[in-house]
Amino acid sequence: MTTVGILGLGMMGLTHLDIYRQRSDVRVAALCDIDADRLHGRTRAYGNIDGQAQGGVGDLSIQRYERAEDLIADPQIQVVDICLPTDLHVPYGIAALEAGKHVIIEKPLGRSADEAQRLADAAAASTGFAFAAHCMRFWPGWTWLKEAIDAKRYGKVLAATFRRVATAPSGTFYMEGERSGGALLDLHIHDTDFIHYCFGKPQAVQSVGYSKITSAIDHVHTRYLYDDIPLVVAEGSWAMAEDFGFSMAYCVNFERVTVTFNSSARPVMMLYEPGVKRREIEVKGMGYAAEIDYFLQCIAAGRAPETITLQDAADAVRITEAEHLSIREGGASVRVTLHPEPAAIGGPVRAMRFSEQAAAKGARA
Repeated sequence: MTTVGILGLGMMGLTHLDIYRQRSDVRVAALCDIDADRLHGRTRAYGNIDGQAQGGVGDLSIQRYERAEDLIADPQIQVVDICLPTDLHVPYGIAALEAGKHVIIEKPLGRSADEAQRLADAAAASTGFAFAAHCMRFWPGWTWLKEAIDAKRYGKVLAATFRRVATAPSGTFYMEGERSGGALLDLHIHDTDFIHYCFGKPQAVQSVGYSKITSAIDHVHTRYLYDDIPLVVAEGSWAMAEDFGFSMAYCVNFERVTVTFNSSARPVMMLYEPGVKRREIEVKGMGYAAEIDYFLQCIAAGRAPETITLQDAADAVRITEAEHLSIREGGASVRVTLHPEPAAIGGPVRAMRFSEQAAAKGARA
């Protein structure tokens, strides 16, 4: 039996709790939230996708903490599941790893690439395993796409277009651009990471975007430049009108087929092949249960996660920084440098907080 403690009872904390409560091999031993009403179930968060945050915490007889340090110090906790605001991921992630815990941490890994790298380095040196919850690497329909690309099942990819757009999320944290990073860091990073996962590091990015409801970038459109793929683009936004809701989609054109995914369409996923009647690809469920199952299997087998590492998650933050710099420079092409760390190329650069001095010192490497 694996014992888990959850830090943060917002949308993702409750979604993770729902998944753990469905398993017989996991016991949620403690919860933590600074908001006493959330902690005791008097108020609760809700999701923006059907299936998120279905249950609550009011019916649980369980240890409850208002301080994250107390949950991390609890000797009965083996896995610390961090669903806190982004700017708290790094300090509490490092604290949990230093306490010898296994750690699952929500995306984005950190508010900036240098902060995220600190957490990735701490994970590499820790005795516990660490896992970044980039759920699209486990999402039904997206795993199909990754496998098709890797196997070259339909030839080379000629074009890949991703789109993730939504009404602004509720909650003051998201509206504080200095903390959340806006849609660029909090939402669009899903597609940035998945593109990196499928195609490797882009040579450069060209981005345009704007701020609408926060001080950060709330709507972004990026072209990722590769030597061997003519067109890879992604759009991300939480600047849509109030009743728009949420939609994520892709359209990938292989040499021999075209495949589409659209969470707002029915059927959700379709395959178009010359000379063959178009057909539906069945898609069931979401990626949250699959990612948690994968991490628990890694812990049980005593092996570090490979499908997503904390270094992968830090790299995703670094690519979004290049996108942000491209926006600041009017859509100019910005080369993507994942290594060495920013300190080795002229000083640390924080995501979405570029000063003119930081940009001049090498943010555009």
